[in-house]
Amino acid sequence: MKIAEVVSKIKNYYKGVLNGEPISEDKTRDKILYGKTDIECTGIVTTTWATTDVIKKAVKLGANLIICHEALFWNHGDKQDWLIESKNQTYFEKKKLLDETGVTIWRNHDYVHSGIPLTDGTYKDGIFWGFAKYLGWEKYWVNSENDDILPIVFNLPQTTGLQVANKLIETFNLNGARIEGNPETIIKKAVIPYHNLGDAKKEIRFIDKQNINLVIGLELIDFTLAEYIRDSSMLGKNKCIVTVGHFNTEEAGMRYMVNYIPKALQSDIPCYFVQSGDMYSYLKKTI
Repeated sequence: MKIAEVVSKIKNYYKGVLNGEPISEDKTRDKILYGKTDIECTGIVTTTWATTDVIKKAVKLGANLIICHEALFWNHGDKQDWLIESKNQTYFEKKKLLDETGVTIWRNHDYVHSGIPLTDGTYKDGIFWGFAKYLGWEKYWVNSENDDILPIVFNLPQTTGLQVANKLIETFNLNGARIEGNPETIIKKAVIPYHNLGDAKKEIRFIDKQNINLVIGLELIDFTLAEYIRDSSMLGKNKCIVTVGHFNTEEAGMRYMVNYIPKALQSDIPCYFVQSGDMYSYLKKTI
């Protein structure tokens, strides 16, 4: 099967509607980021980010198609002209590796977020469904008015922020986690909000009105949401943030993808998950 057909069949497996609109092939981020599509697919690797090491591992596995979730060359839209103009040496070395290995990179972002079909005929965001499945949280997922849009809420059996952090580390093979607020915060209701990149008025209102105990942050910056959670914790409001990072959180969905790609393709093309790896190492203060 040609890579072009592989990509087309996988796209057709998803709901294909995001934010209430059909995914537009002109506007979607889901493009071939590098390589050829008119060649036979020898194997597939799924990952969050096609790092240099992931590319090398794919070659060792005999796979010439990497399906990633994030951009290849470190910028929105994966534009390369600015890297060529500035003679960026890391860019040229990564490009050389791709040219020498003949690996094709396809970004699957919008389609997987649009929803994978479940046995009951409904669709769930494929990234966060994978996250929930590996944690055993799928039965605690609370339906929202728009299931293809964050936030996602979980009504959990009572636990603590520290227990959730340890579970994330163990389940997803990570180096550590960050906790904002009291690690022993009692957790019954958790949320994965939208990106926390600055203004967080909408998220703060939601967390307050919904009585959320735990925010599983894709990002954690010092301003706005983190400040609110810290003050809330100091005032005994039973709230905390646990974050392992954007890529680490979403990689669960790319890991889960290998479970349904054979069904989508109706083919026995080898399919592997390769962890792009925790981007962070953690040092703890010692006295």
